[in-house]
Amino acid sequence: EVPLVESGGGLVQPGGSLTLTCEASGFSFEQYAMSWVRQAPGKGREWVARISSAAGTNINYRDSVKGRFVISRDNRENRVYLQLNDLKTEDTAMYYCAKGPNAWEMADIGNWLARVSDWGQGTQVTVSS
Repeated sequence: EVPLVESGGGLVQPGGSLTLTCEASGFSFEQYAMSWVRQAPGKGREWVARISSAAGTNINYRDSVKGRFVISRDNRENRVYLQLNDLKTEDTAMYYCAKGPNAWEMADIGNWLARVSDWGQGTQVTVSS
């Protein structure tokens, strides 16, 4: 059983908004940092945003989405969210959530990304006029 299920994607015009949801199961959700990762057509996966475990007080974003995307979590519901605002065509991708990385892994996010093995089915975001 895949412990991560993403939803909320869709087709949206440039400048529009979407909220993605990831439902987690099978592990102690509150104890894990969670991230959103995306993969555009013909490209490799890239990390998008991370929220720390428990209260989620530490949040990080890749530069291209800072000020536009907001990551949050609900530990009671075992969910992590990604609010996408002011969407651009270059945001078009399949979006996935993933466990981690730990804080010390942020310095080499590519290494962490290469080691992630639990992937859900993802949710497609298409930004087009």
